[in-house]
Amino acid sequence: MNMPHFRLTTIATLLASLPFAIAAQEVKVLSEVTVTADKISPLGATTTPAASLSAQRGATSDSARLLQDIPGISLYGAGGVSSLPAIHGLADDRLRIQVDGMDLVAACPNHMNSALSYIDPTRVGSITVFAGITPVSVGGDSLGGTIAVNSAPPEFSQSAETVTARGTLGTFYRSNGNASGLNAGATYIGQNLSLTYSGASAKAANYRAGADFKTAGPGTAGGPWLAANEVASTHYTTENHDLGLALRQGPHLLQLNVGTQHLPFEGFPNQRMDMTGNNSTQLNLRYTGQFDWGKLMARAYGQNTEHFMNMGPDRFSYGLLGMPMNTSAKTRGALLQADYVLSERDIVKAGLESQTYSLYDWWPQAGGVMGPRTFWNVDYGTRDRLGAFAEWEAQWNPQWLSLIGLRSESVKTDAGPVQGYNAQAIWATDAAAFNAQNRQRSDNNLDFTALARYTPEDSRSFELGLARKTHSPNLYQRYPWSTQPMATLMNNFVGDGNGYVGNPNLKPEVAHTLSASGDWHAADTTQWSFKATGYVTWVQDFIDAQRCAIGQCGGAANLSATRGFVNLQYVNQSARLHGLDLSGQLQLSSSLKGSGVLSFVNGSNQTTGDNLHNIMPVNTKLALQHSLGAWTSTAEVQLVAAKTRVSQVRNEVPTAGYSLFNLRSSYETKQLRLDLGIENLFNRFYFLPLGGAYLGQGASMTSLGIPWGGVVPGLGRSVNVALNLRF
Repeated sequence: MNMPHFRLTTIATLLASLPFAIAAQEVKVLSEVTVTADKISPLGATTTPAASLSAQRGATSDSARLLQDIPGISLYGAGGVSSLPAIHGLADDRLRIQVDGMDLVAACPNHMNSALSYIDPTRVGSITVFAGITPVSVGGDSLGGTIAVNSAPPEFSQSAETVTARGTLGTFYRSNGNASGLNAGATYIGQNLSLTYSGASAKAANYRAGADFKTAGPGTAGGPWLAANEVASTHYTTENHDLGLALRQGPHLLQLNVGTQHLPFEGFPNQRMDMTGNNSTQLNLRYTGQFDWGKLMARAYGQNTEHFMNMGPDRFSYGLLGMPMNTSAKTRGALLQADYVLSERDIVKAGLESQTYSLYDWWPQAGGVMGPRTFWNVDYGTRDRLGAFAEWEAQWNPQWLSLIGLRSESVKTDAGPVQGYNAQAIWATDAAAFNAQNRQRSDNNLDFTALARYTPEDSRSFELGLARKTHSPNLYQRYPWSTQPMATLMNNFVGDGNGYVGNPNLKPEVAHTLSASGDWHAADTTQWSFKATGYVTWVQDFIDAQRCAIGQCGGAANLSATRGFVNLQYVNQSARLHGLDLSGQLQLSSSLKGSGVLSFVNGSNQTTGDNLHNIMPVNTKLALQHSLGAWTSTAEVQLVAAKTRVSQVRNEVPTAGYSLFNLRSSYETKQLRLDLGIENLFNRFYFLPLGGAYLGQGASMTSLGIPWGGVVPGLGRSVNVALNLRF
C-alpha cells in the first residue's frame, strides 16, 4: 500500500489558512470516556502522565525515550529514532510493544525499524507499561512485559450544532547534532464524526560526545571529516504522517487510521551498516462498544514495509554498490475481545487474536565474491500466531482483589530454500545443508497469570503475582544460515559487533516470574507516594549464544578468544533475572515537588555461569520540579553505576559509572507551549552501558576492520528549544 507523500510545509500553510471563524466557535468537547469494566489495575502497570510526555517531547525524536522515567525500563542504544526498550533486562521482541493496539514487527536483520519508530513523540498521547506480571489479556508471545503506546483519543462535540476545527503547529531545535524538525496537526470535531491529521519530520547531523574519544579524520577515503568527539553514523532524516477517521453512535466507536513513514536515512553507530531507506504504510481499523453485559472490542490491522541498508558516508563503501541489503515484509493482525460483567464482584475477559507475518530478506550482488547472484538471507520467511485467552477478575471484598488468566497460542514459522552469491563452496555448502532440512516449526505455548491485591486501608496496598510466559524464536534467530564470517556479521540485532548464525531447532523461551509490590501514599496522593517492586524470573530454554563451532565461523581462535569480535550461534540455555524498582514523589511546598526512580536488575546464565548481555547497571534519577504561574522548571540528576557484570561469551566491554545533570523549563498557555532545556549540563563524557560496540566509521564489514573495545559514547551538552502552537 502506498499513499501520496505530503510535505509538512504544505500542511503548515493549509493549517495557517484555516477558517478561524469556525475555530473560534464556542464548543464543549466531551472528555475521553473510557469504556471499561476493570476493577484491578496491577501495581506493575505504570501510566506516564500527559504533563511528563509534554516535557520530554522537545528533547527527542525517539518515542522510546519517552519511557525512560518509568521504573524498570532501560533503552538499548540504536539509531536516532529507533531505540529498543528493555523491561527488567528483557528487550526487543521479548516484549510486547503495541502502537495504537498494533503489534508491529521489525523487518530487518539488525532490527533497525523498531515498533516505536513508527510513531513520532509529538503524536503520543499516552503510554502504559506492564512490567513483569502482565495480565494474559494484554500479554502474549513475550517474556518481559507489555508497552502500549497510543495516540490521543478522538474528540466529539456535544451537539450537531457545535462543530469546530483545531490545528497545531510545532518546531524544535537541539544544538547537539544540529537537530531540527516540524510537526503539524488538524482536527475536525463533530457530534458523531472526528477527522484528524498529524505529521512530523525530523533531521539531525552526527552528535558530539562530551570529549574526544578517537582520532579525528574521515571514516573512509573521500568521506566527510569526523571530529575527534563526533559520534559517526548518528545522523538521520525521518517523516511520519497519519490520517484518522472516527465515527460514534451512542456507546459505539469505530476508528480507522492510515499511517505512513518515509525515512530516507538513519545511521546506526553500533551496527556494521546504516538504514538507507524505510518506507512503511499501516492500516488500523478498530471498534469498541458498550452493552448491558459489558464491552466488546474488535481490531484488524496491517503493515507493509520496504527496508534498505547499505554503507553511509562515514563508512568504507566497498565499491560503487557498497553492500546492499533489502527486506520486504507484511504484517496482518486481528483481535476480538469481550469483557463480560458477571456480577458486582466478577468480570470475565475472553478473546481471540491472530497475526501473520511474512519476510523476504535478500542482498543484491555487490561484485567480487558477493555476486553475480542475489544472496537470500531469508526467503519467504513466515511467522504466524493464533491465540485465545480467558481472564477472571474478582473483588471479594473492599480489601481483596484477584486476577487469574490463561492464554494458549500456536506459533508456526517456516522459510523457503536459500542461495548464496554464487556456486563457490563458501556459499553453496551452507545453503545446501540448510535447504536439506525440514524448516517448518510449530510451537504450542501456554501462559498463566495469577495476581492478588490486598488493600488494608486507602493509603496502603500490596500485590503478589505469579506468571508463566512464553516467547517463540523470531525468524532471525532460527533461519540465518550462512557461517561465512562476513554474512554472520550482517545478522546482529543486539549491537555488540559480533556475528550470529541461526538455529532452526530453537525451542520457545518459558519464563516463570514471581513479583511482590507495595504502594504507600498520602490520602491526597499528590502530597507523597512511594512504590516498591521486587521480582525474580527463571527462564527455561532462554535463547542466548555460544561460540560458533560449525562451518566457516568455527575454529580454535574463535572458540577461545577473550578479546575481539567473535562468531556466535543462538542456543537454548537457562537464565535467571532478579531486581528491584523503587519510585516516589514528595510535595515539598505548594510550588516545589521532588521525585525519584531507582532500578536494579541482575541477569545470569544458569547453564554456563556467564552474565547475560546488555544488562543495565543500577541507576537512579532524582528531580526537583518548581511551578510559578505558567512556568514549570525541573532540575534533574541521573546517576548510573559502572557496568562490570558483562557477557564473556560475547566479549562484552565494561563501562564506567557516570552522573548527568539536566535542566528543563516550560511555559504553557491555552494557545502555546514553549520548552527550553539543557541536556548534560556539564558536558560529561560517558559511554552508554547499553549503547553497544562503536562501529560507526571505517571498514565495518569485517571483524578486523574496526578496533575492538570501543563503546558508543553518550550525548554531550545540548541546548534544546521547542515551540508548539494551538489554534
